[in-house]
Amino acid sequence: MDIGFSFDLVVLIRVLSALLLGFAIGFEREVTNKDAGLRTNILVCLGACIFTIISIYGFPEVAVSDSELGTRDTARVAAQIVTGIGFIGGGTVLRHGFNIYGLTTAATLWVSASIGMACGSGMYGLAIISTIISIFTLVSVRLFERKVLASSNKNLKLVKVSVASLTEKSGVVYDYLLENYPHLREISKKQDKQDDNIAKINAVLCVNEKESVKDIYKVFSQFEGIESVSIQEVNE
Repeated sequence: MDIGFSFDLVVLIRVLSALLLGFAIGFEREVTNKDAGLRTNILVCLGACIFTIISIYGFPEVAVSDSELGTRDTARVAAQIVTGIGFIGGGTVLRHGFNIYGLTTAATLWVSASIGMACGSGMYGLAIISTIISIFTLVSVRLFERKVLASSNKNLKLVKVSVASLTEKSGVVYDYLLENYPHLREISKKQDKQDDNIAKINAVLCVNEKESVKDIYKVFSQFEGIESVSIQEVNE
């Protein structure tokens, strides 16, 4: 197949299949609010496909010597995709204390690249099956973790709580946070610089995903001496 100046229909089909399958995986990541969502997965899958096509058809002959041409190594460029995608995946992995985030996203990008390579080499059956299995795994295992492994750290989310309370009542709120949130990340209590009668408590809590901000607000608003309560989810 000569793709020098004429765009072959086979190439178009391979590129479009990579785009669509990359979209399918990226969509799952997008609806779960991951940083590497639609655009990232589409471009990774598409890029891997293009590199594979170049690897197969871009180097028909290689120079063995000054007067002799040899057979091309079709796997040379494609083999570097596996290594290169590691740099992108590494950028999605974050460490916060003893916890590591982004490993699933990095693995998803790795799979997207492999699906793109399958499309680039014309292995559509493998690409489609791999996409279906990948999406099924991401969705079903997440549901399994939420229902069967409800106490797992993976089902926790970070919430930042700021409470302004009367100074004499602030100790009760402070002690409540320490006693009822075993996965407490941060906590501090400071006197308000403008009002000596007010103490400000700031904390970053790990709570169950099912627990809404509204429910947390109700808990803290019931304490005596509360002047204000501010709650927001923290995205890592």
